[in-house]
Amino acid sequence: MIKRLIKNEKDYNATLKLIDQLMGAKSGTEEMDELELLTALVEMYEEKKYPISRPDPIDAIKFRMEQLGLVQKDMMPYIGLKSKVSEVLNRKRPLTLAMMRSLNKNLGISAEVLLKEPGGNFPDQIQKVEWSKFPLREMARRKWIPRVDDIKEKAEELLTDFIAEVGGLKTIDKTCFRQGQRGRYNPKMDVYALSAWCIRVQSLARRNPLKTKYIQGSVKLSTLQEIARLSYFDEGPLLAKEYLEKHGIHLIIVPHLSKTYLDGAAILMSDMTPVIGLTLRYDRIDNFWFCLLHELAHVSKHLSAKDPFIVDDLDIRSNRIRTEDMIEKEADEMTRDGLIPKGIWTDISDDMSTEEIFNLAERLNIHPAIIAGRIRYNKNNYKLFSRFVGNKQIRKHFADSFTA
Repeated sequence: MIKRLIKNEKDYNATLKLIDQLMGAKSGTEEMDELELLTALVEMYEEKKYPISRPDPIDAIKFRMEQLGLVQKDMMPYIGLKSKVSEVLNRKRPLTLAMMRSLNKNLGISAEVLLKEPGGNFPDQIQKVEWSKFPLREMARRKWIPRVDDIKEKAEELLTDFIAEVGGLKTIDKTCFRQGQRGRYNPKMDVYALSAWCIRVQSLARRNPLKTKYIQGSVKLSTLQEIARLSYFDEGPLLAKEYLEKHGIHLIIVPHLSKTYLDGAAILMSDMTPVIGLTLRYDRIDNFWFCLLHELAHVSKHLSAKDPFIVDDLDIRSNRIRTEDMIEKEADEMTRDGLIPKGIWTDISDDMSTEEIFNLAERLNIHPAIIAGRIRYNKNNYKLFSRFVGNKQIRKHFADSFTA
């Protein structure tokens, strides 16, 4: 009796001979037990030695069409225009994931055949997401995704790879794909463009992991005031980035996409690392420091596993808004006090002269643009002190972020 696995052709042929000798074995006998064992050993060897190749996806489609009596025009609901059906069936156009899902659902062709992967399954989907609505061409121009023909048709494949850079769909908070409740959202904001921008920010953060782990509660008002004093230096923005990284917080610059109307965001990644993303859509010193400290205030007071995603269009910030999300008012207050301590500002006037602005800036060791920006906002007059707010003085520090 064979007592080991079949390892070669000699064993295989010997086993076949034994099977022939036992073919007349009766049920319930030792001979039948031996026959069943030998048959199983042969099947195992044959599956390993002579695997049956899986059908080609196009051959499988044609076979199913023949079974169901379908012609090319009947395939249009699953593949697309008649010309596209012809190209797919003649192997001149690859199947997209959208086509595969439809063929699987409507014609019952298995995912592993369509994907050409044993045991293969289609990637997870996020309900109600229309992949073609992402700003695919703008993303391709920036080299976030490859430039390809028929980019909208291949949107799911391209974006699945794009999202994989941050750990896949399961690591992306659902709020990335819908207009959430936290932050300042412009009503005109395109949620797909916003989602793409947020994923890009997290992707860049994941590529450059920090050496220091963020400690919850370590960011206080005094932290913001210390960072604000870095504005005094010409290289202040880069010093702020270095400071934050040493405290376990990413600062990532990604220019805004069309229709995002975005200044910045505070994001908590799946590993609980905070990320501050800024667009620098306004290349001004006063705007940079307010945006930076505003998002840092969110990290300090509001960012959590429950609220991992807060975005801000600071153009809609106004003293006249009474129904605004309370977290935005709290972040504004902490930011103002971080830039200019509350006790100092109450003792001065919005009618300061240029000389008084510079004297106060020197006294506080901050850039005068911060004071000029506060006065412009309070008076709602953005023609004031336009020479002193540091136009075109921020992006130059992050030039690499604007080359794509």
